[in-house]
Amino acid sequence: MKRIDELTAALGSIPCETNPRLVAQRSRDFYWYSPVLKRQLDGVTGDIVISPRSEAEVVDVLAACYRLDIPVTPRGGGTGNYGQAMPLSGGAVLDLRNMSRISGIEAGVVSADAGAIIHDIDRAAQAHSGQELRMHPSTARNATIGGFIAGGSGGVGSIRWGTLRDLGNVISARVVTMEASPRILALTGYDLHKVIHAYGTNGIITSLELPLTAAYDWIDTLVTHDSWLRLNQFADVLARQDGLLLKQLCTIEAPTPHRYFLKHQKYLAPGDHVIVAMVAHHAVSAFEALCRQERMKIAFRSDILPESEKRVLPPAYELAWNHTTLRAIRLDPSITYLQTLYPNPVHVEKIAAMSALFGEEVPGHAEYMRFEGRVSCDGMPLVRFSTEERLDEIVRIHEEHGCPVFNPHRYTLEEGGMKQTDEVQLAFKRMVDPKGLLNPGKMIAWDNPDYDFNAPGYYLFPGIKKDGSFRDEIPSLD
Repeated sequence: MKRIDELTAALGSIPCETNPRLVAQRSRDFYWYSPVLKRQLDGVTGDIVISPRSEAEVVDVLAACYRLDIPVTPRGGGTGNYGQAMPLSGGAVLDLRNMSRISGIEAGVVSADAGAIIHDIDRAAQAHSGQELRMHPSTARNATIGGFIAGGSGGVGSIRWGTLRDLGNVISARVVTMEASPRILALTGYDLHKVIHAYGTNGIITSLELPLTAAYDWIDTLVTHDSWLRLNQFADVLARQDGLLLKQLCTIEAPTPHRYFLKHQKYLAPGDHVIVAMVAHHAVSAFEALCRQERMKIAFRSDILPESEKRVLPPAYELAWNHTTLRAIRLDPSITYLQTLYPNPVHVEKIAAMSALFGEEVPGHAEYMRFEGRVSCDGMPLVRFSTEERLDEIVRIHEEHGCPVFNPHRYTLEEGGMKQTDEVQLAFKRMVDPKGLLNPGKMIAWDNPDYDFNAPGYYLFPGIKKDGSFRDEIPSLD
């Protein structure tokens, strides 16, 4: 602990916490969604939590940790579930939530510090000029914007705007390097792909510029049908209605909705397969017309509820994405999940095929989104966990059937299948973190000199060409 004592002395008035119980709490994220990560990471803890209040203090922290060879793992709200924010090598947990300033709002753009809570950004933008962020995770009420960019990939809003990898969904980022004299980098364009979904291994994001869009009175809806295939066929039709403004669109297979959506349970039957959709208020009549035409039942609409009932119900986005998983785990701790891709244009067929193959062992959950400009599906099916061997087999079967898995039971960038490390990415890491002290253990290519950059695999964030553009694309089947 001598180095930690030296560090606290060097940091002066920068807030620090060394109480082991509190440090252990701040060394956790939602890794426990995975029984595999829970077994592997349960004992992980840092040695100190540091909570800088400004970019200048981040520079001071990284300079001191660099001098003392102390690893640094950044965290925001800790809502990630791949173990992104867990300090595998101990050292310092850099808690950025004190950096919560929203520094500017104008037409189409917000500037905010990395520790700003996403829900607070939306509220400020709505109050300022009737705007909101293009997309956010289902954990928007707790997640920080820096954590979302460094650890996320898309979310609520992706049905309209695509994912974080799409150019324009992040405008710029300020990033602090970890060197003897840390530098501040201003990244734009393709350079942003070096730090988006990099878990803070390639620099500490301190502030961001993000695009805004018009805020609407979003109406939460639940649409039901007794056929899983038919429901997804309708969801695909709904997703392609460019004139019908949606913010959220996903399908969830029975019996998950009735069993786990307790506050909405009275609107649902046990055999109901459900679409969770957020519809702009001016599009509700068109939405109703399409549901009638396709013989779909609108089982729930938030706009016709009394205010007293609205207040006790969670927003629709907290039934979707990984909140679906969270609601299931709270009632049945044996539940876990996968994250898959159902490739365009056969995504509906793949969703139905996986359901037929696994039955209730892997109940379906598909998030409809724009991917490379086309409607596709990010699968987040629940899994009734039995053994790690069976979990690996379920992953293998998905991939054999043309459904790539971004494995949430792995904590490295490469094994999770989200981000592909390549020579460009690794060269950037060497430049900004020459000692490898930023979130160590999360990038295989850094730790393994024999790493094969050209090993086959699917990645949501593929490698980067020397001109900055993506090296490969996730293939579609058309």
